[in-house]
Amino acid sequence: MLAAACTAIPAPDAPPAPVATTRAEVVQPLPAPTPTPRATPNGPSTFLFDGQLTQGGWIRGTAPGGTVSARLGDAPLELDPQGRFFAAFDRDAEPSAELIATLADGRTIRSPVAVSPRAWNIEHINVARTPGGGMTDAFWRIREPELNAIEAARQANSDTDGWTQDFAWPVTGRISGRFGSQRVYRGEPASYHSGLDIAPGAGTPFVAPADGVVTLAAHDPFSLEGKLIVIDHGAGLNSAFLHASQIFVNVGDRVSQGDRIGLVGATGRATGPHLHWSLKWREARLDPLLFLGPMP
Repeated sequence: MLAAACTAIPAPDAPPAPVATTRAEVVQPLPAPTPTPRATPNGPSTFLFDGQLTQGGWIRGTAPGGTVSARLGDAPLELDPQGRFFAAFDRDAEPSAELIATLADGRTIRSPVAVSPRAWNIEHINVARTPGGGMTDAFWRIREPELNAIEAARQANSDTDGWTQDFAWPVTGRISGRFGSQRVYRGEPASYHSGLDIAPGAGTPFVAPADGVVTLAAHDPFSLEGKLIVIDHGAGLNSAFLHASQIFVNVGDRVSQGDRIGLVGATGRATGPHLHWSLKWREARLDPLLFLGPMP
């Protein structure tokens, strides 16, 4: 599920005014990946990997030679023909994880992974959260198909290797919201901010940060996300781009890194024009800044 908006709340405290029934193009998710029956080619004797080994971070690596299946904890890894894989760590990941490979000869190889903690921007507010009236039946009839479309798009399993690339900035501008920030109202935490907000000005084009396949294109705005794009980068990694004023892609389009995919806007629930970019691997939410170099 995407963040309700860039105010990092789980659901509207007071339902927004009803909007027209939304329409979006979405692909049906493919079945979850299953272990390949063929062993990976000759390779290392154990896992080799590097990356951002921290909460909200990621790793790329190579599985041991002879691996028929591998996982990070309970999450299955997709192995390419060379035995390479991508994996990542949720914002609230535990300080240790484990890579596990099952070999063709029945042996198991385990490799521990230390996951460093982050000092998140947590704002403690000495007031109670404003009570909301909950989600009305009328609003839920609009919202439920939107959430189903987003979930299906983020579960898609496309044939693409964008996950192997060094990601590029989709747009440059003022950083107006950072991943992981959160408010706590008298001990009651609100949902944390699940993406990176970039505010370059309304109408600024934004681009695909890596190769991928478009799995959702909401030309008619969703009630909270507005005009929305989801791109599958392969290996369980996907991007979502919220609040666009216009989008230039459709479901099934293959995009290359740097391709224009939309214009920055303020559709949906947004306090001003900006691009909200979120990244997920499986069910883990990731920090886009950890995929990027310095802003050009």
